[in-house]
Amino acid sequence: MKLIVGLGNPGNRYAGTRHNVGFEVIAELSRRHTAGTVRQKFQAEVAEATIADEKVLLMCPLTFMNLSGQAVQPARDFYKIENNDLLVVCDDFALPIGKLRLRASGSSGGQKGLDDILRRLGTDEVPRLRIGIGPVPDGWDAANFVLGKFTQEESPVAAENVKRSADAVATWIRDGLAKAMNQYNA
Repeated sequence: MKLIVGLGNPGNRYAGTRHNVGFEVIAELSRRHTAGTVRQKFQAEVAEATIADEKVLLMCPLTFMNLSGQAVQPARDFYKIENNDLLVVCDDFALPIGKLRLRASGSSGGQKGLDDILRRLGTDEVPRLRIGIGPVPDGWDAANFVLGKFTQEESPVAAENVKRSADAVATWIRDGLAKAMNQYNA
């Protein structure tokens, strides 16, 4: 089983914000792959799906971004999922909008939800898909930027990036991280 975790903040106040693109990718995967009933478990919304003949648990933590590890660690431990079978999908304001970056490991790069997950799991050896939402305009506070919505001009690019991210996740499941990185990190 694989665990795909989309990061975001729960509630209508945060719907459609830059910080919630991880949730949007999980929603896209759920639509495409007819996920089962959404349940609340592990302080998250979870649903099972089959992607590329692989059983997958789709997760959106309800802990708020900065405490995402509170949901991820118990789910990983309960299902005995290896870290290399866990993929964290999150925003990255250091990447330009429209860009994707898959990595096998590394630092959180300042993404606080990813940081909490890595800290609670005790390793930085966790695959992640970073979705470009930036750059932060000069003079803007990064926190206010990520909690804002995409501009009218950015919205079509952001929507297309969610679809490409769902494609990248499916490629990761079907063909592995190296192939997904080669295809989507360009």
